[in-house]
Amino acid sequence: MAEFVTVGRADEITEGEAKAFPVNGAEIAVSRVGGTLYAFSDICTHRACNLSMGGEIDGTSITCECHGSTFDMTTGAVLEGPATEPVATFPVRDEGGELQIEA
Repeated sequence: MAEFVTVGRADEITEGEAKAFPVNGAEIAVSRVGGTLYAFSDICTHRACNLSMGGEIDGTSITCECHGSTFDMTTGAVLEGPATEPVATFPVRDEGGELQIEA
């Protein structure tokens, strides 16, 4: 069963930005939109570019800077290709100021 892992401080995630953290051998990006935290795989399913490095956030979607694939950060669904596979999403929380991801 997955457990929540502390990866840093919740205040490291600024509004409208994404930051990646290593969690159990995977790179997981965390963003904050409207005060809500979202965690998702940092690796684009199209060509394995990092979404948090240059990805453009618009509402709850993030667009990969490499080839323009857009993903819904709440579900991981592909909103616009060329990617055809969704990114994984993960439960995330602010627990007393600690940023925790379940993985």
